[in-house]
Amino acid sequence: MMGGMSMSRLRGRTRGGVAGLTVSVAALTGLTACTSSGSAVSPQSSTATATPTAQGGSTQAASGSILPAHAALHWHSCSGQLAEEGVQDCAMLSVPLNYSDPGGRHISLALDMIPATAPASQQQGIMLVNPGGPGGSGLSLAPDVAQGLSSAVAADYDIVGFDPRGVGSSVPALSCEPGFFTGNRPNYIPANAAAEQVLINRAKTYADDCEKKFGWLLPYMTTKDAARDLDSIRAAFGVSKINYFAFSYGTYLGEVYATLFPGRVRRMVLDSTVDPTGVWYNDNVEQDYAFQGRIEAFFAWIAKYDSTYRLGSTTAQVQASFYRARNQLLAHPVDGTIGADDFDDTILEGGYLDELWPGLAQALSSYLNSGQTADLISQYQGNGVQGENEFAVYNAVQCSDVNWPRSWAYWTSDTEMIYKTAPFQAWDNAWFNAACAFWPVKGPAKPMQISGAGLPGILMLQGTLDPATPYAGAQQAHKLLPSARMVVVEGGGNHGQSLEQPSNSCVQGYLNAYLATGSLPDKPGLVNASCPAVAPPTPGNSSD
Repeated sequence: MMGGMSMSRLRGRTRGGVAGLTVSVAALTGLTACTSSGSAVSPQSSTATATPTAQGGSTQAASGSILPAHAALHWHSCSGQLAEEGVQDCAMLSVPLNYSDPGGRHISLALDMIPATAPASQQQGIMLVNPGGPGGSGLSLAPDVAQGLSSAVAADYDIVGFDPRGVGSSVPALSCEPGFFTGNRPNYIPANAAAEQVLINRAKTYADDCEKKFGWLLPYMTTKDAARDLDSIRAAFGVSKINYFAFSYGTYLGEVYATLFPGRVRRMVLDSTVDPTGVWYNDNVEQDYAFQGRIEAFFAWIAKYDSTYRLGSTTAQVQASFYRARNQLLAHPVDGTIGADDFDDTILEGGYLDELWPGLAQALSSYLNSGQTADLISQYQGNGVQGENEFAVYNAVQCSDVNWPRSWAYWTSDTEMIYKTAPFQAWDNAWFNAACAFWPVKGPAKPMQISGAGLPGILMLQGTLDPATPYAGAQQAHKLLPSARMVVVEGGGNHGQSLEQPSNSCVQGYLNAYLATGSLPDKPGLVNASCPAVAPPTPGNSSD
């Protein structure tokens, strides 16, 4: 359940990725070429093809410039929601399926761009942005980043969003079982061995269906493959180095890219950082414990406003209300579609972002206290719906990056132990990852070793109470990246500390200063600067 961790403000936060923008391939490739007036990018061909070496580098080497003056990309007018958001430049990039066989089969990545508007002498090159997942669409993140940075800083960069291989508008878009999340699903929490077997069989079937439909693609869906795709994007722009800004799983993609191509990193911002030593089974276990603390903080917040929500005046009482609602939905799903699992998926989002607390609390209150379901339906549709494309990519990447335990008895033993002290996500998370026990691709025995050698200064942003990328794991990543400096948000529980609403001005100050000049906090140790957390919301003050 890596945060996927986007409704525009929820980049990188759902377990399987982001409910990404869908932009048809026809819309991306079938329109008249156009390039926005501030950009140094010039269209040359309808679909750019990066020519990599067998090691994953590119022979379409940059001359040393960081400005994309001779990019082999054909930009077209965007359509749909991207066009509504004012994004004008979209393109497709052809990359090798298998970087060891660059002349073989190719797949395509969907890109968009908010061009730099500063004079060329002030521009700082391309900035690739990634929202997390794995499985999150990055197309809508480009305008988010452009709007979230100070206007002067945003003007210096060509901000490039992309759908990683298999995601959203990239071709092919991975989908193994389109109806996996529809209908009344089996209870995440198995009542007995027979109920557990139903869920085991469901996971096996999903893995089998992925192999049947996309067996040719699955061996090439690792984070290393995605990192080589980043370098193909760099090569297609014709630049020597990239800037990179990512959240959640996107930070692991950045760690892998920096290890494979250290000389091609100019600046890198890692917000809410993955522990690369725990990829991926142990990282998910650590999430279970962290989410328990985070959801209890949410319940405590509801208890503080008992006069508003009438769900209990203590954390324990609110927790009891949560389980009462869950049991009711288990027996009687709303509209036959929102059952206990869907309820879990919806409330879980409050763990990622406390901006959602008022809306989620009101939905729980109106459902339990007045039998009204409209708020619950609204919260489910806005926050709880799971995208199967994101889920498919999530599995394809995480199950292949490293080999998972193949004995289900091992999973059961661990999950039962976790459930005793961290019940909120224990079984939910186990089933979200269960296909990895049966995945057709067996990854290496150990995670890739991340190396920080030869890297420029990196900015890390991290909340101490982040549940999806827990603080201790982020600091483990920090130790492996000696050139990194971490800004710690004390008491911050949001998964993603930058570009938030309401904004954390302290975090934004460090972010904008780094992207403007490369400056980093210089306090020694693992906490190089501290920022206070933004105050929790109040009832009636919610994004949904």
